[in-house]
Amino acid sequence: MKFITMLILLVAVTSASANPFAKGNAETGKQLFDKNNCNQCHNTIMGGDGNQIFQRKDRKVKNVAGMIKQMHFCAGNVGITLDQQDEQNLGAYLNRYYKFK
Repeated sequence: MKFITMLILLVAVTSASANPFAKGNAETGKQLFDKNNCNQCHNTIMGGDGNQIFQRKDRKVKNVAGMIKQMHFCAGNVGITLDQQDEQNLGAYLNRYYKFK
């Protein structure tokens, strides 16, 4: 009985810390990011290195749902629509900065 309880707890802990973008490919996400010049706007906002937008202390994105919402907002700004696989790929790339679980 103790073994089963421990096994259930182990599965629960593993699931809770799972990668939210496990179906995504970070390299494909980076290609999407670069192809659509996403950093062009970020560079303007940050006054240089646009990637600093992901690491600033007052960043808007605080969780996975917020990241997905922001990705769609930014996609609209560059005139593209993200499908679910794009979300996964772009999320996998951006999560290198955010490290959401």
